[in-house]
Formats: sequence, C-alpha cells, structure tokens
Amino acid sequence: MEATSRRSFLKAVGTAAAVSPVQNSSASQDSRSSAATGRRSVFSPSAEITRLSDNLYVLEDTCNVYLVRDGNHGLLIDFGSGRILDLLPQLGITRIDWVLHTHHHRDQCQGDFKAAERSIPIAVPAHEKHLFADAENFWRNRRVFHLYYVRNDFNTITEDIPVAAVLQDYGTFKWGNRDIFVLPTPGHTVGSVTLVVDIDGKRTAFAGDLLHSPGKILNLWDTQVTYGGAEGIDLGAYSLARLREQKPALLCPSHGAPMPDPDKAIEQTVDRLVEYYKFQTGNNPSLSFRGYAVSPHLIAHHLTTSSFYAILSRSGKAMFIDYGSASGLHFASFERATSVSDRIRFVEHNIEDLKTRFGMQSIDVAMPSHMHDDHLNGFPHLTRRYGTRIWCYENMVDILENPRGMNLGCILGEPIKVSRSFRTGEHFKWEEYDFEVTHSPGHTEYQMALFVTIDGARVAFSGDAFFQPSDPTQGVLRHNLIFRNHVESDSHIKSIRNLIEHEPAVIAPGHGRPFLVSREELLATEQKMRQQERVFGGLIADPDANFGLDPSWCSIYPYQMIIKPGDVATAEIRVRNYRKAPIRMEVALVAPLEWRIEPDVLRFQVPEASMEAQAFRLQVPRDWHPASPRFAIAADVVCDGRYLGQITEAVVEFSI
Repeated sequence: MEATSRRSFLKAVGTAAAVSPVQNSSASQDSRSSAATGRRSVFSPSAEITRLSDNLYVLEDTCNVYLVRDGNHGLLIDFGSGRILDLLPQLGITRIDWVLHTHHHRDQCQGDFKAAERSIPIAVPAHEKHLFADAENFWRNRRVFHLYYVRNDFNTITEDIPVAAVLQDYGTFKWGNRDIFVLPTPGHTVGSVTLVVDIDGKRTAFAGDLLHSPGKILNLWDTQVTYGGAEGIDLGAYSLARLREQKPALLCPSHGAPMPDPDKAIEQTVDRLVEYYKFQTGNNPSLSFRGYAVSPHLIAHHLTTSSFYAILSRSGKAMFIDYGSASGLHFASFERATSVSDRIRFVEHNIEDLKTRFGMQSIDVAMPSHMHDDHLNGFPHLTRRYGTRIWCYENMVDILENPRGMNLGCILGEPIKVSRSFRTGEHFKWEEYDFEVTHSPGHTEYQMALFVTIDGARVAFSGDAFFQPSDPTQGVLRHNLIFRNHVESDSHIKSIRNLIEHEPAVIAPGHGRPFLVSREELLATEQKMRQQERVFGGLIADPDANFGLDPSWCSIYPYQMIIKPGDVATAEIRVRNYRKAPIRMEVALVAPLEWRIEPDVLRFQVPEASMEAQAFRLQVPRDWHPASPRFAIAADVVCDGRYLGQITEAVVEFSI
C-alpha cells in the first residue's frame, strides 16, 4: 500500500522567530520587538542618588538601583523605573554600557523599555531569560484556574524585553577591567543570581532579594513554589551559605540598606530561615545534607536528588558515580521552572565537604549510571570548573553529546563531551581499582552496572535498575517501569542476571543508601522479572510485545531540530524491528509545504531483530518563515502494507 498523504502543512504566516542564543561577551540585541506597547506609568521616584564609595552609587527606586562607575561610563545593577537615567548628568556619566538584572520581578525591570529605547544592552539571569525576552508568550500560557503551582512568576513583566546577553551560573561577565562573578542564588526567585565584583577595594555582592537586612527577607509569598511548600526558604538558606563562602565585604540588597558586615547578616538570616523551615515542614533543610563513609574509600550521598558516590583513591583523586542536584527539593523546584528550550538549573553541592572531611583533592572522572538528568545534572559543571573527564557506557555517548537527538525521558538539555566509553563486559583500571562495565537495561536501555571491589567489598553501582525491598520479609528487590525510557520485555531479566553472575555484596543504587544483598534475594527478583515478561506477553495485542512497550520503535532523528532560512538538513527515519522476520517500511514526511524534501517517500526493509536508519534531505527556502518559532513535523508510516498513519514526530525550532 502506498502512502496517500504527502507533505501537507498549513501555509506559514508571520515573521516571529525564536530568540537566538547569546553570549556574555555579545552586545547584539534580540531583534524581536514587542507586539504592542502598553500604557506607561506617570509615577516616578523622588529619591536622589546616594554615594556609597568613589565608584558605587545607589538610587532607591521601585528597587535599589546600583550604579558602578568607570570614568564617564557606568554599569547598572537592576533598573527599577529607569529614573536613574535622568540623574546621570549630575555625576558626569555620559554612557551606560550595560544593565544587569539579578532576577525577573517587575520591580527590578519595569522601566527597561527606557534602556531599550536608548540602545542600552540588557543582561539577565540565564534561567530567567524567557521571563524577559518571551514574557508575552509566558502570559499567554500561565495557568490561573486550578492553581497549585503558586510560584510568583506572576510578578513577570507584561511586555517582552530585548535581551542582549545572559548571565551564566558560575560564569564571569566582563565589563572593562572588571570581572563580575555570577553566583546562582535561588530563593526569592528560582532563577535569581548574585553578582560579585571588587569595587573600590571591597568585594561587593549584589544579592537581589535574597535577603533584606540582617535576619530579614522581603516577604514570604515569593518563597513558596508549590502549594503549601517552603521551597524558597530552603533554597534561600542554601544560597546564603554559598554566598558567605565568597566572603563579601559589602552586601547590596535590592530592598533594604547596604550591609557593611555581610558575614554576620548572612549568619543571622540563615539561622532564621532554617528555624522557619524546620518549624513549617518538620524536615531538615538541604543545607544539612552531607555524605557518609560506607567504607574509608567509598563516600555515599543518599539525600541528594539521586544518590551519588565518590570513590577515593590513595592519591586523593576521586571518581564520581552520578552527580545530580543538591536535594529533591532543588531538583523539583528547578525542573518545574525550566523553560521548554532550557536545561534544568544546577547549584554546586558537597564538593567542599568532600575535600575538608574526606581529603578529596580533585575530581578526576565522573561516570553516569544512566542517562537521566537527575543523575548527571552536575556533569557539565564538573567539566567546566574542575576539568573532570566524563566516561560512560557506549550507548549513552550519543545521548550525552547530542541531547536533541532522541525523545527519551529525562534527557539533560545540555551537551556533555565524553572522553571515553566502554563496551559491555569490558574491564578497565582507574588508579588502584579494577572495574567491569556491563549493560544493565530495564529502568532505561541506556544504563550500566559497574562492578568494583572497594575496601575489600564487591560493590555494584546499578543506577535505578533495582532498589532495596520495601518489605524485607518478601526478599525481592523493587524496580520500576517508564516506557518512554525504552524498555523491552526481557530488559529487567538481563539486568538482574548481571547481578546474579557478578555476586556483589553491596548494591549502591541510584536512590537511597547502599545496601547488602544476598544471592537468594537476587534469584527471587529474577523470578519476578520472568513473571513480568509473561504479563507483558499476555496483555499486549501485538504478538511481539516489544511493539507495545517501545513508543519510539519508529522515530525521526534528531527529535529536536534547529533550522534556519536556507538550511539544507538531514533527518533520519529510524526503525527498530522486534519481529523474527524482516518488515517493509514506507515513510513520508508531513512538513511545511514550501520545504523541498527528497525523496518524497522512503521505501526500505528492516531485517529481523535489528534497527535500520534511512535519511531524508530537507531544504528550507531562504525567504521562508513559520507561523511559530517552534512547531512539529510528523512521519506518515506504512508497515508491511498496513497504513499506520502519523505515528511519530519531531520538534523544529526556527532560528534566524
């Protein structure tokens, strides 16, 4: 049967384009302008500029607006109503080079249109860029009814603000001969930053609304992210502790007076936040989560969002197995706040503790137990800040290096460069340790089991394959099923057989504490997994049950494409055949009418029990623009003469 549908698509209208990525060093403005300009306020603050030191001034506006001076040039930290522009001549300032924002709330940026009108470039926190540059789209989509996500992103500006640069967490923003360090400090907002810079001989921190004054914060409603939660209290205490490590000599808040004794002010505020958090939740804050020694050279961190492990060598080097977020609260708060084209935020944790308590000197290697973001969120940070090498099981390489390629659960939205990969059954040596890697599917196809003897005990790092029994009397390990992760009917059997054959004494799981395991428990778990395979076969209509388990047996690669006018790109159709006989495929892309696609229809055969990929060539006209900067295309599929329809898709981001 021949596919009856061709490349039908609604004809593109409009000229809107996605915001192009920008770098700290770039002053190029976002070319989009607001769809409509709102009525402007007639109010203006009456305060005058106050001099804090030779080159630092403050104006009390809707927020404190700080001016850093360099001759007749200036840089502004936050902007308020923009009134400060009218007061600059009295200081001899003839040019403002940048406006830098600590967070997205309207009191910080409601006058930014004045900066834009004067072509003053604006830099914003990387993880809040969409709440500046794409504010109008935010308001089109922000739920108001059935409101359980109570985070105060309602304090977002009403019109798009042109963004010239983003302030990357742990990055350095250069202005003249000054290096401004960007410290992530979530709390008042999930994406807030503190800007740290030396001014007139003082290490000065511009902390936004992280705190108001010693022991005080601006309000409580901004600290609540989810219904009944106290997330911003936990995050704020953690951020203040990290800010204290920067040893600022002057602390400049967005509301409240500058503080010349930051250490005491921070300590008092942390104490009160922790007291409130414990009172409100009955739990300890993330600030208190530390690792413990399973044995002298194996340190476990089970209170972080996923468990991560540090294997210590005699030389002081460490190998990390996984490194996710600081706590479940950190991860949940950041995951929900992540825009569709961003990556989840990461804040460093536990590294200084590993150095001071356990003698770690460097982080030499990090290996992911599997490809999920809650287990490797910190890997790019490790490579950038500590020069850590990333090693992994071979089938994770493409996912880590090309995260846009596949539509799988929990992919981190940032490429990670892999320096070494391993095959199943491969042995390797690191420092004084001998390791063996095996493929361990089940929780996901892209997972390993890593076996090594540490301090005389055989340990299996098994990711999220299996967990300690919830009922010890049953003697069966727990497991989970997420079909978007790519599960096959015998995946868990392969994984449990790994453990049975290698006979570890200790399992170090992806969540929870390491635990002792017996051969009897492993054998009982194998029987449960064989029963699961029988259940799959009895429930799924297709005689080859894996077609009912794998939502991506037919897929478009890459799943996320970035396309520009005039581009010539390639997209593959990938088909995994679970049958014991070849299958015949006919595939046509459903894409914009103006695109040239070759061939019109792909026809190919996939051998039994294998995967096959065939490519389309896509050509986009130079003068073509979509109706939306982000849209979908689909693949119309016929398999063995049976018309299945548009069973798979890809997402396209249009860039100019």
